[in-house]
Amino acid sequence: MSSLAVENLTKTYVSGGRPLTVLHEVSFTLQPADTFAIVGPSGSGKTTLLGLCAGLDRASSGSVRLQGIVLDGLSEDQRAAVRNEHVGFIFQNFQLLPTLTALENVMVPLELRGTRGAGRTAQTLLERVGLGDRGHHYPAQLSGGEQQRVSLARAFANRPAILFADEPTGNLDPDTSANVVELLFDLNKEAGTTLVLVTHDLELAAKTQRVLRMRGGRVVAESLAAV
Repeated sequence: MSSLAVENLTKTYVSGGRPLTVLHEVSFTLQPADTFAIVGPSGSGKTTLLGLCAGLDRASSGSVRLQGIVLDGLSEDQRAAVRNEHVGFIFQNFQLLPTLTALENVMVPLELRGTRGAGRTAQTLLERVGLGDRGHHYPAQLSGGEQQRVSLARAFANRPAILFADEPTGNLDPDTSANVVELLFDLNKEAGTTLVLVTHDLELAAKTQRVLRMRGGRVVAESLAAV
């Protein structure tokens, strides 16, 4: 079974009374543990594509099958249940809950699924990302790199089948970015997770197995990464 199968995916909005198509008939298939980058200039449709693949939005036409589940036609609540069961997320702006500590942020997806021993699991994950002694700190008390490492721990808490990362190093300095990227790929390999990465950074994209290049909402090339 493929992790993600996207077929003729199209997204059209109405703007000023006129249709505006921001994604044109995109297709690809990913197998378990594949690593895949989507690259292209701003406005090329990368983040729109990511959102459709993850069930955060619904396509105008085409189909998305995630872990064998067809997302087309599912309600918002049903898509949210699929995400909670199978998907992890990493965002450019971290999206940690400011009123929760680092430990509590990592515990959130575990508690949503009713996982027993959520605190112990979350603490183990924080130790894995080098923040075992920072669990009681709130996001505002952490550096950007530390916040992104907390979000990594949170993303892997439920051992997702597929991980969507949207510009995960976009707000980090080069040294911090390198550390976060190494940790991301190490955790991904350990867990056997399928990784879908949106990035402007071609060096980061080259660390994945396949690269999809987009422009103007269309796929202009797909290739094996250089490394």
